[in-house]
Amino acid sequence: MLKRNSARAPKASTQPMLYGLMAEFDDPEALLVAAEKTHAAGYQKIEAYSPIPIHGLDEAVGYRGTRLPWVIFAAGLTGAAGMFLFQTWVNVAAYPLNIGGRPLFSWPAFIPATFEGMVLLSAFAAVFGMIAACGLPRPYHPVFNAPNFERASVDRFFLCVEAADPKFELKQTRQFLESLGATAVSTVDN
Repeated sequence: MLKRNSARAPKASTQPMLYGLMAEFDDPEALLVAAEKTHAAGYQKIEAYSPIPIHGLDEAVGYRGTRLPWVIFAAGLTGAAGMFLFQTWVNVAAYPLNIGGRPLFSWPAFIPATFEGMVLLSAFAAVFGMIAACGLPRPYHPVFNAPNFERASVDRFFLCVEAADPKFELKQTRQFLESLGATAVSTVDN
């Protein structure tokens, strides 16, 4: 017979976990300056949200780029080489047919299919690599809980410092963001 443990597990905390602090700005120049100062102050896990593209914002938040172009290039080379080698094997080794007196290894005829193999594999690498790099599908993100964040696609500019940042301390980070001229600084719960 099984004995039941009478000790109960501790209750889970109903306190929401902190994702970070969100600062709201009125114009793109203020966001760009705030992002540069935040990155220069040593914060690493920061993200900016804007309804329009802002030149230089990706460098200001410390974005370093991705390896996705190299993955796409490698997939394209693999597709081209694979298709060329497949056609060579079919025409030279597996089914050697003398058609119209041409040589068995007639490489100029292989070029269109080789190109198509390159395009096919690089397109698949681009689509699935982009999905993986963006962490999709992601139907929910904590920043959607921030006050006024629905205006990030209309007329407001936001800068978020994540709580996972090594330099993040709630009180000091809030004071720092307020000193940058933010119209509002709010906490973002997970």
